[in-house]
Amino acid sequence: MVRVRAPEAARHPELLSTSDAERLAELMHALASPVRLRILSALRGGPITVTDLTERLGLGQTTISNHLRLLRHLSLVGGDRQGRHIFYSLFDEHVVDLVDDAVGHIEHLPRIG
Repeated sequence: MVRVRAPEAARHPELLSTSDAERLAELMHALASPVRLRILSALRGGPITVTDLTERLGLGQTTISNHLRLLRHLSLVGGDRQGRHIFYSLFDEHVVDLVDDAVGHIEHLPRIG
């Protein structure tokens, strides 16, 4: 099923301010990393620890932690401490929608290679 949305211009007819454009560019730059996209897609399944992310993605703990730090800074990911573990999850439903829409969009792109 395809969700139909109102055109962006209809929802926000004004031009992006310079500061909003800069913030959005920073967010898009963060999303340009395959590792960060894989982390976000893993978090789509629910809260998970760094240890579980390293096992699931086959990457080192330092790598995962560095990427999570940036994702937290941009409010794409949040962390909830439970004892000595931090469970990471997508920040809110906007991030869930962003990840879902991006993944859904690649299904409409021509295959490369």
